[in-house]
Amino acid sequence: MNIQSDVFGVTKQGHDVTRFTLTNSHGHSISVMTWGATLLDVNVPDRNGDRTNVNLAFDELEPYLEGHPYFGSTVGRFCNRIEEGKFTIGDKAYQVTTNAGKHHIHGGKNNFTYQNWNGETFRTDDAVGVRFQLTSPDGQEGYPGTVQATAEYSWNDKNELRIAYKATTDAPTHVNLTNHSYWNLAGAGSGSAMDHVATIEADQYLDVDDDLIPTGKLNSVEGTVLDFRSGTALGDRIEQLSATKGYDHCYVVRGTPGELRSAARVVDPESGRILVIETTQPGMQLYTANHLPGNERSNGCGGHEAFCLETQHYPNAPNRESFPTTLLKPGEQLHQVTVHRFSTQ
Repeated sequence: MNIQSDVFGVTKQGHDVTRFTLTNSHGHSISVMTWGATLLDVNVPDRNGDRTNVNLAFDELEPYLEGHPYFGSTVGRFCNRIEEGKFTIGDKAYQVTTNAGKHHIHGGKNNFTYQNWNGETFRTDDAVGVRFQLTSPDGQEGYPGTVQATAEYSWNDKNELRIAYKATTDAPTHVNLTNHSYWNLAGAGSGSAMDHVATIEADQYLDVDDDLIPTGKLNSVEGTVLDFRSGTALGDRIEQLSATKGYDHCYVVRGTPGELRSAARVVDPESGRILVIETTQPGMQLYTANHLPGNERSNGCGGHEAFCLETQHYPNAPNRESFPTTLLKPGEQLHQVTVHRFSTQ
């Protein structure tokens, strides 16, 4: 297995952004970069052995520097939504950036996606990888506490991409990290991904209001458009979701949070590529790229031409006591793992 690095571009502040390419002994590869601890290409074979990139990405750094759709990004300090950007820790109220109408999303404006992380390579007995590290200072986007965050990507001969997130803090704060990759198993930029057949290991999903803020209630998928317990094409019932223009829903992954367990399986019938996702996280957001503009801001990709399966804690967890907590305290370590396994049928 091989690790290569090169300069992918330069930030507006004049700092180099390093790209690392990890190649296994079969010649299948992934690449990641320090800007946003971002996953770039994932080059895996179809049933005929032909490799292509299946993760939406840009060919150069500049589109990543501002206002992109979180292509492959590490999202934090808190991914997804917080109602009105408000929460209370102990008896102290906090207001974080509101950047989704009156609500907070994906860590605010100057979030982890728009930071240049430090990156170092590593090898284990069966994998090669890159460990990215970032310091998020006290008060950034309104969050209390200085957070030390780590995003670790590794790649092995089984075509397994392992993403491990760790974080510590010097004051109580909320942390919820995810990877925001957009997948199209037929190949990035190849058109609609709505013929992909998905199975999601979830019996419940989070009830939300009109602003997609979780109410605290868990709904059964039984008899709904959100039931993917048996393999169903992503586009089969999507027209029933006119309010959101498609799927943008958080599922309750079956099993015990903290244990690595199956979350989803997606198959592209045309190419034969399969993506299996396992995670320790309690939830997973299915997003069918409903709002990709189809212009240079999304590298020409439009709505429904990819899908996201963002493993995470539940949105708005700081304001819902019934949800698994996202509160991180001094002396504790956040540690979450998600595995993406690529194969063919």
